[in-house]
Amino acid sequence: MRRVLLIDDTPEIAELLTFALRDLGHEVFAQGYSDAVNELIAEHHPDALVLDCSAFEMSESLFDMVRQHPDHADLPVVIITDTPELADPSLSKRKARKVLVVPKPFTASQVTTALEQLLG
Repeated sequence: MRRVLLIDDTPEIAELLTFALRDLGHEVFAQGYSDAVNELIAEHHPDALVLDCSAFEMSESLFDMVRQHPDHADLPVVIITDTPELADPSLSKRKARKVLVVPKPFTASQVTTALEQLLG
C-alpha cells in the first residue's frame, strides 16, 4: 500500500479524490492548502505527493518548498492543474524530476497512473 499526501484547496474534490485513491489501494492523507507542506510530509511519511490547487502558482510554490527541503527533494510529485501549458515550461525550467502533470479535467485513474509511473 502506497502512502499519498494529497493537498487540495477544494474540499469536495479532495474528498472525491481521497475515496478514489483509497479504492485503488492507496493510503491517503488529505489536507487543504498549507504552506506547512514539509511538516506534513515529515508527519505522514508519504511515498508521493499530489498537489491540486486552483492556481498553478500555488502548487508551484508548494513544489518549490518540497524540493528545497533536503529530506524531501526526491519525493515523487503529481501536480493536477488546469493550466498545463504553464506547468510544463515552468517545471522544465527548474529541471524538475520525479514530477508529472495531470491536466484538468482529470480522472482518478489518470492520477493513479501518474503515481504508478513515478513510484515504479
